[in-house]
Amino acid sequence: MGGLFIRHGLIIPETELEERFIQSSGPGGQNVNKVASAVQLSFDVAASAALPDAVRAAILGLADTRLDKDGVLTIAARRFREQAKNRADARARLAELILAAATPPKPRRATRPTRASKLRAADAKKRRGRIKKDRGRPSLD
Repeated sequence: MGGLFIRHGLIIPETELEERFIQSSGPGGQNVNKVASAVQLSFDVAASAALPDAVRAAILGLADTRLDKDGVLTIAARRFREQAKNRADARARLAELILAAATPPKPRRATRPTRASKLRAADAKKRRGRIKKDRGRPSLD
């Protein structure tokens, strides 16, 4: 069974991935006008049976230009001159994005400022206030 391996227990089947090969811009000389070496990899996140609900929601919640209103994620890879390298690059980038969505965020630990840091902040504030006060016109006293 082939597919895109994300991590243990999370594999995207080949049937859910769609690849289109298009002409690339950039380096390649005259060859660039003849060969479709760039890859557009599409993955329907909203309809995927392979993704757990939490991962699907995390990906669909992204404010990403690669994600359309129907929940289809499209990754364009044109970094290399060879189609096979661009294909591997697109798949690696998709796997990286899904893995990032599958990894839960690290919980924030509440901390409090130390007494010394509060004193330093207060001193800096007083110093700054004195500098600004001294800029004004001299008093008449």
